[in-house]
Amino acid sequence: QVQLVESGGGLVQPGGSLRLSCTASGSIPSINVLGWYRQAPGKQRELVAVISTGGGTNYADSVKGRFTISRDNAKKTVYLQMNSLKPEDTAVYYCRLAGSYINPYWGQGTQVTVSS
Repeated sequence: QVQLVESGGGLVQPGGSLRLSCTASGSIPSINVLGWYRQAPGKQRELVAVISTGGGTNYADSVKGRFTISRDNAKKTVYLQMNSLKPEDTAVYYCRLAGSYINPYWGQGTQVTVSS
């Protein structure tokens, strides 16, 4: 069993920045993919960014150049640095852990609101 706990969400003005954190605990596969997903009201949940154990990354086109995903394996934590935030970034952001032969685990989500 794995537990994922997100933090760092909040209200920011357009152009502002936030850093989200997600810390994992439990039986974490040694080889895994950690990711951030988001879901806005009335919208499908979508991938924002993912990062592998070795550090390889993929980003949604909508966030490239603005968001950076990183991980600290010693702290069992994945981060999402969000810069130049736009109102369309407003959503609940979820942390996900995936690995071979397991069902993915999801965090509870953290609200990000970008508004003036």
